[in-house]
Amino acid sequence: MSNFLDTDYKRKSAALTSLVMSLIVVALFFIGLTYLDPPEEFGIALNFGTSEVGQGDIQPTEALRPAASQEEVQEQQEAVKEQVTQAAPKIAEEVLTQDREDAIVIKKQLEAKKIADEVARKERIQREAIAKQQAEELEKRKKLDALIGGVSNSSGTATGGQGNDNTAGDKGKITGDPNASGYYGNGAGGGGGDYQLGNRKPISRPKPDYICDEEGLVVVSIEVNNSGKVINATPGVKGSTNTAACLLSQAKEAALKTTWQPDPNAPSKQIGVIKYRFSLSQ
Repeated sequence: MSNFLDTDYKRKSAALTSLVMSLIVVALFFIGLTYLDPPEEFGIALNFGTSEVGQGDIQPTEALRPAASQEEVQEQQEAVKEQVTQAAPKIAEEVLTQDREDAIVIKKQLEAKKIADEVARKERIQREAIAKQQAEELEKRKKLDALIGGVSNSSGTATGGQGNDNTAGDKGKITGDPNASGYYGNGAGGGGGDYQLGNRKPISRPKPDYICDEEGLVVVSIEVNNSGKVINATPGVKGSTNTAACLLSQAKEAALKTTWQPDPNAPSKQIGVIKYRFSLSQ
């Protein structure tokens, strides 16, 4: 039963059906088929008795229940029709209301499906664009390898790999120097304004180790005491173009190892700057 009347639409439909059947039963009760006695030539009239008293063959002059006239039958039919006419608009309105609600739900479902299809279409286009871009970049790498003699065979097809990571691939960057002897550059040191501490000059200028595939300028803020020792170093300050952790750590380590000219008249914590330029082409 829970599945039979599980929606408002089914319940209203059942109510409408029950009302119409009830009106039909009432109509049949009042204006049902009337019984007609058969003509005498086609049957024999039998008297089974219709009352608790009687006088033999003497029949009463008046019928116990007069038959309904044609006018009364018509009045009853009109009354039934009027009841049906009054009830029909209300039931029809309820059914239409339910239909409108169902239509709204269906419309929302269609709109949601349309949006989902559009999102899936855009994602598919984006994936295709990314795949196309990757294929173009791979083709450029192959052409570059063939141009600089990186990895190629006699047929012109790139195979194998190049590098020191024990992993397939060609180590390096397109912007790197094809004539470089190694896979990492060295931090540029010395002169050119890379070491700045007032009038004091650096005595020892160790270069930072280049341990990753990154390049750019790293600016290190330093604090130097009277004896020329760097007591604090902060890499990646304003002016830096690359703040990769592998560059910052090596720049800080090199800055702390740098020594400067001693100056007894200098502040106990003189502020200076060291700039390290990391380049893959060096």
